[in-house]
Amino acid sequence: MQEPKVHLEIGSRLENVELVQIAVEAALVQLDVCEEMSHRIGTAVREAVANAIQHGNGMDPDKQVEVDFKLDGNEVIIHVRDEGGGFDPGNIPDPLTPENLLRPNGRGILIMNQFMDEIDYSYVDNRGTQLTMRKRLALSRDASHRQEEEEE
Repeated sequence: MQEPKVHLEIGSRLENVELVQIAVEAALVQLDVCEEMSHRIGTAVREAVANAIQHGNGMDPDKQVEVDFKLDGNEVIIHVRDEGGGFDPGNIPDPLTPENLLRPNGRGILIMNQFMDEIDYSYVDNRGTQLTMRKRLALSRDASHRQEEEEE
């Protein structure tokens, strides 16, 4: 059985965010990932896609967001790419400081960092920002056995 892979290209409209979350969570179900972990990863992807649409592409429906999901061993790897001008994640205000607690936005990166094991940002001139998120999974016995057979 081939491990699930997902590749989506969506226009920068917020109504597309839920579609991406559903697709990623459906792929995780195929891997027998528990519901709570599937939801956490799906939520991190949802936040990443919403940020790409709003901040990266400036809500321009002619600009695309690409999402790639794959399994590499026992690790889920998700890439989210926008067509924006890039940004420095170090310049994002801390949403937990008192002056930012009541702001209506700014928690997406915090949520992604809480739910994923690793997050990296890269920018390619004239091609946008790529966010890479990784999450290690405890594979079920059947999935581990299947992976060992494939490696032999």
